[in-house]
Amino acid sequence: MSAPAVMPLHLDDPETPREERRAPRRRRRRGGAGERPGWFVYTALSFVLLASLLPYYWSLLIGSGDSSTIRDPNMSWIPGGNFFANAAAVINDPAVNFWLALWNSIWSSTIIALSVVFFSTLAGWAFAKLRFRGASWLLIFVIATMAVPTQLGVVPLYILFADLGWTGQIGAIIIPALVTAFGVFWMTQYLRQTVPDELIEAARVDGANSFRTFLTVGLPAARPAAAMLGLFTFVTAWNNFFWPFIVLDRQNPTLPVALSLLQSNYFVDYSIVLAGVLLATIPLLILFVFTGKQLVSGIMAGAVKG
Repeated sequence: MSAPAVMPLHLDDPETPREERRAPRRRRRRGGAGERPGWFVYTALSFVLLASLLPYYWSLLIGSGDSSTIRDPNMSWIPGGNFFANAAAVINDPAVNFWLALWNSIWSSTIIALSVVFFSTLAGWAFAKLRFRGASWLLIFVIATMAVPTQLGVVPLYILFADLGWTGQIGAIIIPALVTAFGVFWMTQYLRQTVPDELIEAARVDGANSFRTFLTVGLPAARPAAAMLGLFTFVTAWNNFFWPFIVLDRQNPTLPVALSLLQSNYFVDYSIVLAGVLLATIPLLILFVFTGKQLVSGIMAGAVKG
């Protein structure tokens, strides 16, 4: 005789016990993607945060002291009261020319960031969505230039700008940085994965040419990646020291070049040097404070869209 058939238990049946209907929800809550992070994640993130803030706090400790603070074995971990005096010494130093250097860094970094974003997005759109002969090999060549050290091109680049009479001018640090190979590669990969070909075909059916399609379809879609690229390009241009130190002079420096003049004496007062370093960091911190939320929302929108 055959065994009686076992009727399946329907979770949506009102006669099903309440505990059985809640079991799948509990399992999904325990193993789902919305699970709250545990104590280990918060501990690791707190450690990373403290390790990231430690150099700035150390600079604040030295920059708020005097010339003997850095050599004091019993140095207090509480900031002193000399930071504003040291910052004033940096700003009022005629050799540093602080306000001119600050303005040069702001507008040169802004122009470089905007230029890199526009030209990299334009080139990335061509590599990702346009079909032309040799596109793959040309993209490989662009990526391969990232393996060439910057120091190899310094001498011929300096000779070129010296012949043009541009040494000592801010344009000498802007022109070579108008577009980067990393920016082209970054935007190519993002646009290739984000923009569907059907959207481009719809724009062409409506009568838009290639550049019009780029402006109406490519630029809006590339906004999250362009924001990230622009921010990191601005920070890189702001902190760039090697090439500006070579091609610029003391009369027209950027901020890193100007702060290097604080160490040109026989005796280096590190309290003043680190106070100047903190002054140069403050604009970047303000930038991250005002753009951090927009960057995170842009990244999440791009991730959901992709």
